[in-house]
Amino acid sequence: MRGIWLYNTLTLDLGGSNAIGKIVMKTNMSKQSRKVLIKIAQRKRSPGTGSPLSFLKGRTTQMMWTDLTSILSPIQWAVVGAVATRLYMPERMTQDIDIVIRSVDGSQARQKLAEVGFIYQGELSIGGSSWTTPDSELMNILEGDDVWWADAIADAQANRDAQGLPIIPLRYLVLIKLRAGRVQDIADVTRMLGQAGEVALDAVRTLCAQHAPEDMQDLESLIELGQLELQLFGSNEA
Repeated sequence: MRGIWLYNTLTLDLGGSNAIGKIVMKTNMSKQSRKVLIKIAQRKRSPGTGSPLSFLKGRTTQMMWTDLTSILSPIQWAVVGAVATRLYMPERMTQDIDIVIRSVDGSQARQKLAEVGFIYQGELSIGGSSWTTPDSELMNILEGDDVWWADAIADAQANRDAQGLPIIPLRYLVLIKLRAGRVQDIADVTRMLGQAGEVALDAVRTLCAQHAPEDMQDLESLIELGQLELQLFGSNEA
């Protein structure tokens, strides 16, 4: 039903000597793909968009999702992926929801889900597991182990959408999507950054400079492209 993948699929033989090499190869491929997409967009760019400003600025929660707060408590969790983007740009259709927890909470979270009737579907190659809810929704539970995940999930508790779901803050969502590097991820980042205020943009820059300094040039290009979408509206309002 509701589909999004947060990262490029990584098939790793963690027991093999070339596992790190496979990660580096996938990462490099994502970065090169992103640079190609940015160059194409820069060549074709022009101010404005085919959508009205009311649509671009609108924030909806037309798709309702299972709230895991009472199920996973006291484990903290946050929404990432396509469902998270609706807090920062127009909502887009998706067939599943991606949720992240800390990797240290993985075993306990799986037990809690099984106890209330969630059906285990299998492991995710990026770390975590896939489930269907009692209402047949597809839900991916990602297990984050980077040093910044604890802060990202904690900050999400006060960053909720209109449904009340804890949404990962913009700066972390951009970092995740830059790492993923798919076409949809780049499109999401461009639109979200184009509508972000300067305070939010500075927070994105600070986090990316710390954890992905090699991506800073691409980040600035995506900010510029995103802001170009609203340029005509700014001119008309002046």
